[in-house]
Amino acid sequence: MVDAGVGGDTGRSTGSSLRFRSNKLTAGSSFGAGNAAYPTRAGRAGRYAPAMRVAALVLAAGRGQRLGAERPKALLRLAGKPLWAHAAETLAACEAVEWILPVAPAESLAEFGPDGLSAGAREKLLHPVAGGAERQDSMRAGLSALPPAAEGVAVHDAARPLVRQEDVDRVVAEAASHGAALLAVPAADTIKRVRAERVVETPPREECYAAQTPQVFRVEVLRRAMDRAREEGVLATDDAQLVERSGHPVRVVLGDRRNIKITHPGDLEVAERWLHGDAEAGAMRVGQGFDAHQLVAGGPLRLAGVEIPFDRGLEGHSDGDVVLHAVTGALLGAMGAGDLGTHFPSSDPELEGIDSAVLLERVVAMVDAVGLRLANVDATVIAQVPRLAPHREAMQDRLRALLGAAPQTVNLKVTSTDHLGAIGREEGIAAQAVVLLRGRS
Repeated sequence: MVDAGVGGDTGRSTGSSLRFRSNKLTAGSSFGAGNAAYPTRAGRAGRYAPAMRVAALVLAAGRGQRLGAERPKALLRLAGKPLWAHAAETLAACEAVEWILPVAPAESLAEFGPDGLSAGAREKLLHPVAGGAERQDSMRAGLSALPPAAEGVAVHDAARPLVRQEDVDRVVAEAASHGAALLAVPAADTIKRVRAERVVETPPREECYAAQTPQVFRVEVLRRAMDRAREEGVLATDDAQLVERSGHPVRVVLGDRRNIKITHPGDLEVAERWLHGDAEAGAMRVGQGFDAHQLVAGGPLRLAGVEIPFDRGLEGHSDGDVVLHAVTGALLGAMGAGDLGTHFPSSDPELEGIDSAVLLERVVAMVDAVGLRLANVDATVIAQVPRLAPHREAMQDRLRALLGAAPQTVNLKVTSTDHLGAIGREEGIAAQAVVLLRGRS
């Protein structure tokens, strides 16, 4: 296997462009007419971007430590194929993308070859290059190996295997017109800026978007931004951030919530289900959940998102809301998407003390994304103390609101153990839930 051309410190390629073709490397490329046009974004009829010959960098050097993987994350298999291959095939389906360049761990380059790829991806695949310890090191290696004819570069995380071709087409077209563009989705949660464990700002949610990839730039725009960042010793968490700092405006193209980044083990399970799209119309899926926490001095005591007056609260990494935990776990079970600890591990410091309503809302969004809807939920709170009957309707109403459900679809009951066991000894509170999900008809 041969490099596609390695440049010097300027980041410019000095070698010839090489591709895998029929499992062999051949030189050069011959992409269409130089004045082809691509539509920008949906709803802008008649607006077209000038042609831009694009190379896609598939950043695959991540180690997958949060996944607990023993091999590079990009090589983990989804539906029988490595994550990076799913991304490469979708990028290759975009007509403007002429080259696919994996940036991979140095010791694993041989595993980023054409075997198992679609014919279209094999045709556009370049010899992989070794990435570095930081994202910008990998970016610099990829930019240095770009074919000289590349006018644009689409930077994509190999760990985002579910990106849609139509979204790639739109963000490439926007970058061709404006020099820089990224996919992003509106933030579902209220965002807090935090410093030293204190909130310093709550930006308006309507102004907050979650960045995705690919992020697409004209080559010279990204190179200038990378050069400036190196001179100033700046490290960024995504590529558009560097371009923003350089003063070049970055356009936002609405992405898709299924374009998730595989980070935790549960993400693979969700991606598998989304990939197969098995939430067929009318399908019924049942899930059950259970949670219990110890009562400890202090508070507050929160159940089903309602604060209950009591001199003790529930111990837990989050706010300890056993009702919301049980319902959230039941939803995950109905999707076949693992358990609460897989998606929201207690080892994650960002989740310490988090409102359990936030976790439920995230899982409700997952239910919607896989084409399912809530048919009904039945939850039971089991507590000897405090007396919960006076709060039952408030808890049920709050649970229904968090689920976005109709009145008759959510039922919540309260009971005790008549002084039996740990709960009867007033040591804790438990909850269980059963949910029914249906495929959208």
